[in-house]
Amino acid sequence: MAVRLSKATFLAQRILRPRDALPVRGGAFNPVPLGKPVSEPLPEQDELLWDDGSATPEYCLDQFPLVSKWQALGFMSAGLGFFAFLIGVVRLSNPAEKAPFVRKELPPQVEQILHTAISKT
Repeated sequence: MAVRLSKATFLAQRILRPRDALPVRGGAFNPVPLGKPVSEPLPEQDELLWDDGSATPEYCLDQFPLVSKWQALGFMSAGLGFFAFLIGVVRLSNPAEKAPFVRKELPPQVEQILHTAISKT
């Protein structure tokens, strides 16, 4: 009984002292310095710039001026066209005839059993 009472008192003391349970902070400042308070309306594209307090703010979206959007479209269509050409060549070469093994022919009874087993699931 006395043990329970001492545990209850200990728990009550812990609940009444929440400051001891809080983590201790280092007292440092924010990792990014605070900007100037807003005194005028923001520009329309303000959310597209990331101003981290350095001398040159960065764009949030990647800026890649080496290739225009039309060149990028040409590169993408050339790549997709190459793969379409490759698929056409494979289909025309008929790889089923060039298989080094004979396809397995199952008796009709086995095919029927397999078909009914698959359709039940």
